[in-house]
Amino acid sequence: MSYEGQALPSLASVRVVQYHPPVRGTERTLGETMSTMTIDATSLSLMANKLRTISIQATTESASGHPTTCMSCAEIMSVLFFHEMRFDPAQPKARDVDTFVLSKGHAAPILWAALSEAGAIKESPLTLRQFTSPLEGHPTPQSPWVKIATGSLGQGLSAAAGIAVARRMDGLPSRIYCLLGDGETAEGSVWEAAAFAAHNQLDNLCAIVDVNALGQSGSTMYEHQVEVFKHRFEAFGWNALPVDGHSVDTLVNAFATARTTKGKPTVILARTLKGKGVKSVEGRQGWHGKPFKKDEAEAALKEIGGTSVKIAVPARRYGVKASLKTSVINLSPPAYKGDVATREAYGEALVKLGSTDARVVALDGDTKNSTFSEKFKTAFPDRFVEAYIAEQNMAGLAAGLASDGKIAFASTFAAFLTRAYDFIRMANYSRPGTLVFVGSHCGVSIGEDGSSQMGLEDLAMFRALINSTVLYPSDAVSAEKLVFAAAKQAGVVYLRTSRPKTPILYAPTEEFPIGGSKVHGDGTKATIAAAGVTLHEALAAQAQLAKDGIAVRVLDLYSVKPIDAATISKCAAETKLVVTVEDHSIYGGIGEAVAPYATGAKLVRLGIDEMPRSGKPRELMAAYGIDAAAIVKAVKGATS
Repeated sequence: MSYEGQALPSLASVRVVQYHPPVRGTERTLGETMSTMTIDATSLSLMANKLRTISIQATTESASGHPTTCMSCAEIMSVLFFHEMRFDPAQPKARDVDTFVLSKGHAAPILWAALSEAGAIKESPLTLRQFTSPLEGHPTPQSPWVKIATGSLGQGLSAAAGIAVARRMDGLPSRIYCLLGDGETAEGSVWEAAAFAAHNQLDNLCAIVDVNALGQSGSTMYEHQVEVFKHRFEAFGWNALPVDGHSVDTLVNAFATARTTKGKPTVILARTLKGKGVKSVEGRQGWHGKPFKKDEAEAALKEIGGTSVKIAVPARRYGVKASLKTSVINLSPPAYKGDVATREAYGEALVKLGSTDARVVALDGDTKNSTFSEKFKTAFPDRFVEAYIAEQNMAGLAAGLASDGKIAFASTFAAFLTRAYDFIRMANYSRPGTLVFVGSHCGVSIGEDGSSQMGLEDLAMFRALINSTVLYPSDAVSAEKLVFAAAKQAGVVYLRTSRPKTPILYAPTEEFPIGGSKVHGDGTKATIAAAGVTLHEALAAQAQLAKDGIAVRVLDLYSVKPIDAATISKCAAETKLVVTVEDHSIYGGIGEAVAPYATGAKLVRLGIDEMPRSGKPRELMAAYGIDAAAIVKAVKGATS
């Protein structure tokens, strides 16, 4: 049906309903932890108005925020938090519960309102957007009830799908609910997530689109044409349910349908009015992100009416423990012989790690035979996620998995991670447990594929993230050890692997603590700082310079961030010359990481400073001045 041009029914006409959750799968034996809630529609409607009231009060008090976007989804939030979702208001970290992701993050005030009324948070009145408060302007894990930071639109559905995958992996019957705004469905990432969820038959995922027809600066693309959304989601393989988003009984029935739908995810397309409940702003342009003034708020609250309703939310948990089944494989350390690419060592190390920790999962964007993540897929197919050629969704999925307790490794070519950077940035703000991005095929050393495939910006990109960790192994041994180190590191970690095969430099017993470095030699004429393929060039240059009577030391900066500042400073003070060389843009990489700690010494930076082109790897490294000959020339030029 189409709601275009039709008036929404009055809440006064809503009939009272009693809803008992359907028996489904493991719910048959859940016992008292899954007690039935019977809430009448009148109470849910009153609660919706209470959530509107609290949202208006909080945004007016803070003199900032988005009250009208909260008002449009009030019935949705009321039905979800006080009727549909099974959760425990005292246990934000529980996993045998349903989980909510607010993709339209600017509606944060109504999320805080719902959590407060459910007894999950104690802030009342809400201390919205205050420096000392966990209730930020958009959801972040400053509140333990937020798994995924949102606010950059179009990202919540990917993360929700990742959480849904995590629960399925562990055999938990939890359902994941994700509330989107209609405006954000213009983002292609929403449809990447939609395609993934349908392909993987995530029937434990339910999306709700608040179709209020208004964006920030004007109408949304399809306004109130819910049939357009219905056709599009159905084309992607979803069960799509258009509803009146202000009718609580309609919403209750839609969620009941979603809960019993098997084999596909469900989206509830809720036609709503932005600013619902206050005629002066209902469906009107110009109110996005605009709080009511105090006199306007008083009039609005009077129009909305009484808000004395209370709905107790008991602890409702599924009572099912996570199943962490895995086949433990006793792997001996890989017997490295000859030259080995660090990307291949990554695959070997990931399998070894996965055999000892069932939390480890791997994702890839259809590059698994190049990143060597296919080794993990072969060993642990139930813990491998193929994200296909959709890097934004891959990053969002990985963030969702990591936020739900998985140790997530997501790999693709380094160049393609740039497409997902906003997702990576928001994953960082989500403060995930452990989330490792692995970029292979970096720099001009990949050779003939050309500039579109050369990751030349990735170190700068990941270094810029607050609290991130950036690791860059140079041989198979360091690659393996850094995979293990990354798995223990909190937050976003970037592991840069290389395409060319390189010689083994280190013994299997060598350790590579994060924040450290390795010094080769003790020459006093210069320090050459490098990592990855250019470390091997630096060592070759060291040997050549020694023949010419110039003794230098080489510094392996396998930990680009945090960097070994003490060792850099010591080397700079002793040699008075530091040469950095990197297969990366001259901007934002190793040279700039070293510069603050090379004070008192002359600093020469070698890197890619012009647009590269296709060619043989050795040919390109020579052409762009990052091979052994270029390093020798730089050292001699600076010491002559």
